[in-house]
Amino acid sequence: MCGICGYIAKRVIPRETLMEMNDTMRHRGPDDAGAELYETRGGYTVGFAQRRLAIRDLSALGHQPMHSADGRISVVFNGEIYNTAALKEELSAYPFRSSCDTEVILAAYLTWGEEFVSRLNGMFAIALFDRETATVFLARDRMGKKPLYYQQENGEILFASTLTPIMTAPGFAREIDRRVLPRYFYHQYIHAPETIFAGVYQLMPGELLKAVCNGFGEMVVEKRKYWDLPERYETLSKEPVADYAEGKAELKELLHTAVKERMASDVPLGLFLSGGYDSSLVAAIAQEISDVPVRTFAVGFEEQEFDESGAAEAVAAHLGTKHTTRIITEREMFDLVESLPRYFDEPFADPSQIPTMLVSETAKRDVTVALSGDGGDELFCGYNIYDNVAQAQRLDAAGALADLVGRIPLGGGKKLADRYPFKVRVVADNRDRNTKTQFSSRTYMEAAQSFVCGASESEKKRLFLEQAVPVKYPEERYHAADWQVIRMLLDMETYLPSDILCKVDRASMKYSLETRCPILDTRVVEYSFRLPQSFKYRNGEKKAILKDFAGDYIPRELLDRPKQGFGAPVGKWLRGPLQKELLELSSMSYLTEQGIFDPEYVSKFVTDFVLKGDAGPATGQNYSVIVWPFYVFQKWERAWCRGK
Repeated sequence: MCGICGYIAKRVIPRETLMEMNDTMRHRGPDDAGAELYETRGGYTVGFAQRRLAIRDLSALGHQPMHSADGRISVVFNGEIYNTAALKEELSAYPFRSSCDTEVILAAYLTWGEEFVSRLNGMFAIALFDRETATVFLARDRMGKKPLYYQQENGEILFASTLTPIMTAPGFAREIDRRVLPRYFYHQYIHAPETIFAGVYQLMPGELLKAVCNGFGEMVVEKRKYWDLPERYETLSKEPVADYAEGKAELKELLHTAVKERMASDVPLGLFLSGGYDSSLVAAIAQEISDVPVRTFAVGFEEQEFDESGAAEAVAAHLGTKHTTRIITEREMFDLVESLPRYFDEPFADPSQIPTMLVSETAKRDVTVALSGDGGDELFCGYNIYDNVAQAQRLDAAGALADLVGRIPLGGGKKLADRYPFKVRVVADNRDRNTKTQFSSRTYMEAAQSFVCGASESEKKRLFLEQAVPVKYPEERYHAADWQVIRMLLDMETYLPSDILCKVDRASMKYSLETRCPILDTRVVEYSFRLPQSFKYRNGEKKAILKDFAGDYIPRELLDRPKQGFGAPVGKWLRGPLQKELLELSSMSYLTEQGIFDPEYVSKFVTDFVLKGDAGPATGQNYSVIVWPFYVFQKWERAWCRGK
């Protein structure tokens, strides 16, 4: 687990400057650092830098940039390659000098060329330079576990694990991309390939960028998907597993292998344990593999109605792990708000980032690597929204009729639909064939858009919305009749990498802690595509096959309980200790001078939120889901674009 950055350009960014860019990620790699420049064809210079968190082969042999034995290839790499042992056996002709997984990347490229990335099973962001062909490759892992940003402008490329090295590069203009803000306010995160900055992008999960410096003084850049999630689902779902017992047995074997591979480490290792099915299953398998009690970590809350630490302790006691529980106070969570812009270096407003940072801090006291249960909900139908999606599909015809009837005018500019209960209004509004699984209150979407361009139906607003990134994601790539399947695939491509995995990466790396996700192993993911939906969602029971599997290790009564969120009381904070700052950041004068938001609309919206709570223009709405992203953005913009 590390941080990488670099560039390909005709200008030379000095090594000292590259090191300064690199050192903005010191928390991602406190153990070592390296930066090198290479001249190549067409007058181009390639710069590679890396901050290292030493996990495998703690010696100097793991230093990066790392070079192939023949000196042809150089690489910087963030992540872990879990099939290192198998690859080393297959690539035994290569003269390996270290036991770290970085060297396997070099050997794989020399053997398979640019197809090397398809042979890697792991989480990674890779930059590789081939001197012989004057080519640089940038690659991101299949599920998007590791981040990789790049700017391609004026015939050059800057790249980095986070935005901070790019932001601090000489000549970088920190121009906000207003087009992405409505989607950010709606979802609370920014999804690849977009970023908060105009002209800066994220490499998509499963994507490879190839930049060739030719003899004509030009750089030719192309991108391609080496692994495409909807394509893999469509192909593999045509080979369904017919027998439930067979599916469960194969899934068990694949997960056992995935956990075992992720326990390979030269530093202390533990697990996050919430007491839910996913993390408990990972902990059970890890304890089965280990000869000694594995370390498990959980956080609890002072408020008993939110505290689930007892469930984690019960699972830990049953499995015999060495468990640590930290009861966190609201003050401890609140104190982390100021650090959000520093460690989440573009706006990110999922409130669960705060307790995730605290459990990471707790684990780091004893270990350097932690396994998690991330991915189980998306792959095996675990979220409550999937119940709602199934119901919405059943009610779709009735929703179409309600939409038609709801257009009956009542006078005074009102129509019958304005009197519909909230849930009826949501189903009636869900008429777009290309976003059927993303139903929600129209008022959220309208508020997210109006923050940027105002509430009036003006020509200016219409033109902005035509240019803006759509708030909802298109679903035409998911070829399935079952809405649940479509929503699960959509979540795997959007919410999982851009919210869940982003959150865990930034929160854990704040404390130089590496996190690994066995359930997101490529073999597990692809096998899940072969499992019929009836194995995952059985008579209204979510994650049925995973729960059966977990039941082989842990009594169901220890695991069966309502699913709870892992968040922070941001609404309470915004109307309490953060109220003064919130009102300052949303005042007419501040917004007018800032020039990003519609001052009149935003100032009134936030003031109404503070004074009236959620009982605003549409009762039943939780407006903190709009105001909190606004507050987080304002804190970020002031820290990174104004230096305040």
